[in-house]
Amino acid sequence: MEGDSVLPAAGGGASPETLALAKVVSRLRAEIVDLEALASVTAVLERAKGILMARSDLTPEAAYELLLERAARHRRTLLEECWITQGQAGAGPAESPPQAEARTAPAVVRVAGHTPFDTSRYVLADDGRPVDHRALLARLAEGLAAPSTRTADEIADLLQTVLGDPEDVAAVMIYTVATAGSLELTGHAGVDDATAEQWSHIPPLSGVAALEAIEAGQAVWLEDLARDAVRYLLIGEPPERWPSRAWLPVPGTRPVTAVIGFFRTRPGPFDARTRTLLRRAVRLCGGRLREDRGPDGPDPLGQDVDAVQAMFDALPGPAVLLTPLLSPTGQVEDYRIDAAAPEALDVAGRRGRELIGRKILETYPTVAGSDVWEGYLDTLMTGTVYEGEPFTYEEVAAGVPRQSVYSVRASRLGGRLVVTWIRHDTSDREARRLDDMQRLGNLGWAAWNLTTDTITWSDQVYTVFDRDPALGPMRLEELPDHLLADDLPELGAAVQRLLGDGGAIDQPFRIATAHGVRHLRIVAEAQRDADGSPVEVHGFFQDLTAQRGAEMALQESERANLVQRGMLKAERALGARLQDTLLPVAEQSLELAGLRVEVAYVPAESGLNVGGDWYSAIELPDRSALFVVGDVAGHGLSAVGTMAQLRFTAKGMAITGSPLPDVLGRLNNLLLHTAADDHGATATMVMGCYRPWDRRLTWVRAGHLPPLLIRDGEATYLPQPRGSLLGAALDSAYGQEVTELRPGDHLLFYTDGLVEEPREDIWAGLDRLAHTALGLVREGRTGTLAKTLASRRPGNRDDICVLEIHVPGRT
Repeated sequence: MEGDSVLPAAGGGASPETLALAKVVSRLRAEIVDLEALASVTAVLERAKGILMARSDLTPEAAYELLLERAARHRRTLLEECWITQGQAGAGPAESPPQAEARTAPAVVRVAGHTPFDTSRYVLADDGRPVDHRALLARLAEGLAAPSTRTADEIADLLQTVLGDPEDVAAVMIYTVATAGSLELTGHAGVDDATAEQWSHIPPLSGVAALEAIEAGQAVWLEDLARDAVRYLLIGEPPERWPSRAWLPVPGTRPVTAVIGFFRTRPGPFDARTRTLLRRAVRLCGGRLREDRGPDGPDPLGQDVDAVQAMFDALPGPAVLLTPLLSPTGQVEDYRIDAAAPEALDVAGRRGRELIGRKILETYPTVAGSDVWEGYLDTLMTGTVYEGEPFTYEEVAAGVPRQSVYSVRASRLGGRLVVTWIRHDTSDREARRLDDMQRLGNLGWAAWNLTTDTITWSDQVYTVFDRDPALGPMRLEELPDHLLADDLPELGAAVQRLLGDGGAIDQPFRIATAHGVRHLRIVAEAQRDADGSPVEVHGFFQDLTAQRGAEMALQESERANLVQRGMLKAERALGARLQDTLLPVAEQSLELAGLRVEVAYVPAESGLNVGGDWYSAIELPDRSALFVVGDVAGHGLSAVGTMAQLRFTAKGMAITGSPLPDVLGRLNNLLLHTAADDHGATATMVMGCYRPWDRRLTWVRAGHLPPLLIRDGEATYLPQPRGSLLGAALDSAYGQEVTELRPGDHLLFYTDGLVEEPREDIWAGLDRLAHTALGLVREGRTGTLAKTLASRRPGNRDDICVLEIHVPGRT
């Protein structure tokens, strides 16, 4: 048989006997449900016919025809007309004027864009008891039949109005099923806008009574607020405003797609009469809701089936549109074909539109329970596109069984499935896969028939050897002419083993081509006859040029990295030795000019280069003390050399009595003068001179962070004099500040490694330093303040230098 078969079945499906029994059980269940629904409708119909027969002396047939005529004339359903007829019969004689005057003024429900309808009859009877449920249902049916009741909001308003006083129904909410099983609020009454907005969309979560009612297809009665609050998410704030609730699914074809919630101000359980009333009210509203978007009303996709069919008519391949057929329990028991492309074909030879209306299991019973069937269900429930693996299906054409391989794809379109499939020819499919594998792996197969002395190459081998296909395959005796001389002995030995011992070989070799040297690989084995002589050799050639090039580049990079690391280690070792030589010890305590000075220096914990942080603390000839902390930008030998130059120059000029601003100015010119040699070296620096006779500290700075003064339980940063980075600009001017130090003061000079953090504002680090240092002073850890601050920076990325000046006296 030619053409493609529609929805071929995978193996492993249920047996025909099991499927036949399942279909019988499913049909019987459906008949039971239909009989129950018919019995309920028949009871209402018979009562309405009896009322007309008693009123107008009609026969049963005439009463039935009158009901049909009235329903058609008023554009109502037969069930709605029956309820209205019963309500008119139960209303009794017209009220006298005094009774009418005793009632409250008529209420009018107004909906924007619709004619208002009178609701004065939806009230309590004169004795305060609820009116008869039949009358309520009749009034509800009459309201539903009114032109002004069309939308879900209007239906909810009608339900709340009719059932409000008799059954204490204060609010009504109507939800419909949206995508992925979520709920959308389509109508409500008696609910404030904030609550409606909050609960307008309910995702498919557990603990939602409305979802439970839809999934189970049964009413959920919430009659104990404390107990229900533990199990469910209760609508309303506070939930006590509605102490009892009920969620009733709208009846119709499974699955249920709408649910109505009734919220009562009356606590306690719903009695049997109320439950029956609410169920009948929901059944009455079901027709109007289904007209809007329910499962039994107009289906938007159903209206567009012709458009889908028109699209299918233009498709070049097979495709069908499937509608799921549900059992009474909501399970998919079969699919109906509603549209089919011209190339869609089943095993009976029906093609295209001839398939429309037929069921899948009637034609392919073994599809039930297969991977394809499960894929359809998953797509229908989740919307995930199903793309099945190719599988084998056996057809019988002209009495001859034939196996074919199919790939099936299904996607969801509304509540239906669009299914397409491809029928694979085995040889074509394998050839395509082999070509793709050779192209992606840059390899090709080859065969040598030693008996006939013929060689066969795949197309990719010509690409591997950079050979014109017009020349044909290369003979074995030609191969040595293309090999590099160094590889000829090893490849020759491998071929001898292949033809002599019959063992498989895996040998790399190189050939010269017009585009350069290529690195190839041969993997081959020999087939032998009954005497053990090789008769055929088959294997493949693979081009490894790109891989070998990457390996060689990696090796070269590794060698370069090793050389660079060795140079960096040597530079670091030299720089560290210079730094150790130039700087005093990393931690020391000094007594200078009546001050106690603590110094801590911690090198960076990461990186191969030494830094340019330094400090000086010396006594000058006039018995004053000089304190310096500096930081050269960068790392390595260059930074260490610049640090030594600045450190010794600053000390020399300070000893000769040069004013501190002049010292910074000359250091700035020094760096600018040597910029070509030092590649533009820059540095920051803070320097202070303390005179013990008047306890005055004169200090200057060049782009450095301000000193921190801790005095009388407070930590503040000294006002900064002007002073730009050393080596940044010509003729930079530097100012100075004078600070009087008092007994008990602590003054900190430090480098930026103590406070800086990546991606953090510098002032955050300064605030952290002030808080930490003040806390240490309050704890009495003044003798080790510098060391403690420096050691609290584990994993520091930069050198840390801290110089603490303490004026003895009161603590």
